[in-house]
Amino acid sequence: MAAGGKAGRPAKKKGPSKGAGGQRRRGLEGKGATPPAEMRHWYKDKARAERVAREDRGGARRAPVRAKRSEDAPEYIGGRNPVLEALQAGVPANALYVAHRVDNDDRVRDSIKVAADRGIALMEVTRDKLDRLTEGAVHQGVALQIPAYDYAHPAELVDLARDAAEIPLIVALDGVTDPRNLGAIARSATAFGAHGLLVPSRRSAGVTGGAWKTSAGTLANLRVARAANLTAALREYREDGLFVIGLDGAGDVEIGDVDLLTEPLVVVIGSEGKGLSRLVSEQCDAVARIPMRAAAESLNAGVAAGVTLYEVARHRRR
Repeated sequence: MAAGGKAGRPAKKKGPSKGAGGQRRRGLEGKGATPPAEMRHWYKDKARAERVAREDRGGARRAPVRAKRSEDAPEYIGGRNPVLEALQAGVPANALYVAHRVDNDDRVRDSIKVAADRGIALMEVTRDKLDRLTEGAVHQGVALQIPAYDYAHPAELVDLARDAAEIPLIVALDGVTDPRNLGAIARSATAFGAHGLLVPSRRSAGVTGGAWKTSAGTLANLRVARAANLTAALREYREDGLFVIGLDGAGDVEIGDVDLLTEPLVVVIGSEGKGLSRLVSEQCDAVARIPMRAAAESLNAGVAAGVTLYEVARHRRR
């Protein structure tokens, strides 16, 4: 009798049976895409537990997602020094928000006093509320609500200069998207006698809370105009007798050698890195550069504006 077999029957050969390959292939197939977390049975319980744990730790939350702000929505300036500077500079404001149990130092007391003297509403709120209003920015327990900026028409900037019997000096921004750069340029423009800023309505920084904060209140004394088409606005300025000088690292002449600085002038500041756009360059009577050592490839837009406006002011004092 063969080993391993029953009497009268031959032993079966071990190995894969007919059709086993298909079964193994099906066993290797996946079970479909992994469902997202919100479709799993444990999701709601876990999310609730995490929320409770955050509240127990003191209400710590993730930074809020910044939603697209409508043009007529108010802006907020956060921080004790920026808020006090804005109030003292006469920046238009709707309300002053102060956190519960805030550390009441001189800056907070002075801000409350100036706001009360100006008839600005005083609101006491939680720090979570301030976090939401300032979109997660550092506010130090104080925030100032300012109304949406009322932009001027580009032609108004020329009228301001002529009403003051001064040679027009306007600063235009081409591709400057950081509000902090706009605020820094506003400080330089105010310091060196410019009559206003011109910004495009698209793909450009506007007068936001960040711009107000960096400007240290100077935007309260400097008009900002907005143009639907920057190239068309520059063309209209030229037709009105103004010269346009573009600032670009690849400029043909150094800014100190431009012979138009004492004329009615528009200075166009390009973005750091990209410089001026082609269409804007075509509207310039001259494209100038700031001389500097090769180790520095370019300057921040705010710094470049300050250097250029100083050079313009120096030529006009001669």
